[in-house]
Amino acid sequence: MKTFPDLATRAFSGCVAVTTAALLQVSAVLAQPTDLGFSPVDLSRGPFEFETAEQQGIRVEVVVGGFSRPFSLAFLPSGDALISERGVGLRLVRDATGMRGETILVDAPVRGGPPRGTGRNGGMHEVAVHPDFSRNGLIYYTYNAAGEPDADGQATSIVTLARARYSAGELSRTEILFEGEAVTGQSGSRLTFAPDGYIYMTTGAPFGNEAQSYDNVYGKVLRLTEDGGIPEDNPFVNIAGARGEVFTLGHRDQLGLTSHPESGAVLAVEHGPNGGDEVNLILSGRNYGWPEYSFGRTYEGPRHSERPLGPDTEQPLILWIPSIGPTGLTFYFGDRIPEWNGNLFVGSARRGEIPGTGGLERIVLNENLEELRRESLLGPLRARIRDVREGPDGLLYVITDDANPVLLRISPLEN
Repeated sequence: MKTFPDLATRAFSGCVAVTTAALLQVSAVLAQPTDLGFSPVDLSRGPFEFETAEQQGIRVEVVVGGFSRPFSLAFLPSGDALISERGVGLRLVRDATGMRGETILVDAPVRGGPPRGTGRNGGMHEVAVHPDFSRNGLIYYTYNAAGEPDADGQATSIVTLARARYSAGELSRTEILFEGEAVTGQSGSRLTFAPDGYIYMTTGAPFGNEAQSYDNVYGKVLRLTEDGGIPEDNPFVNIAGARGEVFTLGHRDQLGLTSHPESGAVLAVEHGPNGGDEVNLILSGRNYGWPEYSFGRTYEGPRHSERPLGPDTEQPLILWIPSIGPTGLTFYFGDRIPEWNGNLFVGSARRGEIPGTGGLERIVLNENLEELRRESLLGPLRARIRDVREGPDGLLYVITDDANPVLLRISPLEN
């Protein structure tokens, strides 16, 4: 049986690291010029048309606006969409695909959601529709619940997974499936239902050493049953003191997660500290290096680590230097834009730490998920892309997270 080093020593060291890193980050942010970046484009002036590398023209149009800090997009089989708003709750867009008539953002939030959050990342994050929603009506969602103050009186939060039945703008019969430890930091989380029948869930640990410890769920990819249980073949279930939900460790801040519908491969995007953003292929029991190794730099400029990879760490499937601020990601298998079939799409909040430079990354992979080429899309819109999904109509949809967030539809230009 494997054991752990002294937990009290590690906890103290982690607190010091968190405080030091947070202060350095604040100093770096304050050193930036206040007029950095580009002004946003008025997306209501669209639709917009673009050429693409695959010789396929696309049309980008606003479906609906009026959101507050949108984070996650999920489609219902009807063509309606659920969009989570960080710290607020869940919103319903009726007929988001436009297949039935008029598209409407319902004014009132969906009833029965989690409590409103406090702090930048408090409250709701991911929303995901069960693959058999037409039969069971289930949706799953993650949020940061408020915990009890710690010994120093600091506020804490608890990453939480819940499921509920959705009908007619209301959640009911809510069940808490999973809870993490109470921590003073907050980060985002994502979900995917993989073809192996399990739920995968990301958590973050941008500061401190939690990502390298088996005894907590932060800085990890978790693997759970649909009821929130621990699969018997999870890699750390027989390690003394470990959280059995942990599937991989050594992650920084993971704000995108998807699974390949044919191969079953699970992919997660991870923010580097300043560059070194990654797409990782999630493999059982593997260590992805953070915070000991990183391709990125600190916010003050020096390299985060002398080496980007260690002897027992996984290298990224896809890497960005400088940063793109990766967000949601999805594989596209729709029939409306056949030139993009099988491509991976990754949202981008901004490039190289410059505001107003976000977009959408299109990555062509071979059958082994090895990169062949990539293309940056939607850059002229100067939008922070927060999530990207394929709709039931076979088109791509993205949500933006700017001063005036909107839901956008990407469709092919007719020849």
